[in-house]
Amino acid sequence: MKKFFQEFKEFAMRGNVVDMAVGVIIGGAFGKIVTSLVNDIIMPGIGVLTGGANFSEFKFVLKQAVVDGSTQDIITPEVAITWGAFVQTVVDFLIIAFCIFLAIKVMNKMMRKKEEEPAPAPEAPAGPTQEELLTEIRDLLKQQAGKK
Repeated sequence: MKKFFQEFKEFAMRGNVVDMAVGVIIGGAFGKIVTSLVNDIIMPGIGVLTGGANFSEFKFVLKQAVVDGSTQDIITPEVAITWGAFVQTVVDFLIIAFCIFLAIKVMNKMMRKKEEEPAPAPEAPAGPTQEELLTEIRDLLKQQAGKK
């Protein structure tokens, strides 16, 4: 049992698992932001274009609810296909997908830019100083004088 927990700990503490967990958490928060964008900003505009209707309330009723006539209690709830909520979810998905596309596009552009930046040119090898050259010339002249 102890070995099992040790293996699990090693698995859970790997960098890619932790990175994935952070991504899921951030993705969930990002999803809430986009859902708010869709519900609070985009869908009201679409509602105005469709005559002021709340898009999420569009539905096909397959079976009406059965209501007690005297107490107004619902005996059997209605059965409906809530296609407006589905359309809203599709719009939500498309916006999330578009935002992720833009984020990845920006990240790829930054990565390409980083790769394209030329590396600093290597410094030219330091040549001999003037004194070193004169010393070499002197030594060569001595060698030639000694050979004659």
